[in-house]
Amino acid sequence: MAEVTKEKKPNRIAKFFRDYKSELKKITWNPFKNTKASTILVIATVVALAVVIAVLDWGSSAAVFGLRDLFN
Repeated sequence: MAEVTKEKKPNRIAKFFRDYKSELKKITWNPFKNTKASTILVIATVVALAVVIAVLDWGSSAAVFGLRDLFN
């Protein structure tokens, strides 16, 4: 009988980490100054939108309660 030899499969986990490390080297990171400015802008935008939504919510609920009191 002929000998059956198995081909060794490459270790997929090791290949994944090698590829991962290779891809991480290709990343260009923004300077900290730009990241800080963008973060501050996002936080300010979120706070401003939260205030606008809160005012609209308060106004609409006051209008509904006012209409309810008007017709009761």
